[in-house]
Order: sequence, then C-alpha cells, then structure tokens
Amino acid sequence: QVQLAESGGGLVQAGGSLRLSCAASGIIHSDNDMGWYRQVPGEQRDMVARITRAGSENYADSVKGRFTISRDNTKKMVFLQMNSLKPEDTAIYYCYAQIKPFVAMTYRDYWGQGIQVTVSS
Repeated sequence: QVQLAESGGGLVQAGGSLRLSCAASGIIHSDNDMGWYRQVPGEQRDMVARITRAGSENYADSVKGRFTISRDNTKKMVFLQMNSLKPEDTAIYYCYAQIKPFVAMTYRDYWGQGIQVTVSS
C-alpha cells in the first residue's frame, strides 16, 4: 500500500530553520498535488503549503515569505523549508499527497503520520 514518511522535524529556537522531507512509497502509478498541513492539539488541521506536479505553489498567509515548498518528482518526495520560525509555528506537521495507486483509476488522498515541530522562544 502507499505510504508517506516524514522526517526532519524537531526542536529549534525562534528565528531558526528546519527542513521537512516526505517520501512516498508503494505501488504508485502517478502522483498529483502534494503538500504540508499542520495541526495544534485541540484545533483543526490547516493547510501550510501545497504544490502541483508542475510546480505551482500555494501558501497559507501565516507562512508566506518564510516557508518554501518544493518537490522531486523522480524521487516522489516533497519538502518544506521553514525559515524564521516562530513559536506559533509549533505543531504536528503532516505530509499530504494525491496519489493514484497502480491498480486504481482515480487519485486518492494520502497522509503521513505527522512529525513534531517545536519552536522555543
């Protein structure tokens, strides 16, 4: 089955940087949009950044200018470079991908397990 594996989270001081990585694995026929979402405990999961297969980017207003999303289609990976981190960026970050499994006729939504990002003051 298709799986998304995140890496690169951790603890960083305010103003610092982290780079999140997500790798898709499994029997994948093709992929479409990919992105990153984040969720604070007790709150809803919100979109942070998304990127189309062609490279068009979309960002939440709160991270615009600080975060950069990118992807490597040959490696089936998506990245999130997070600069100038703020304490309010603290959350669990989830990788997202629209993937069509080999035997499927349509794209489906897949989510990673989530990775913790903590920004201290």
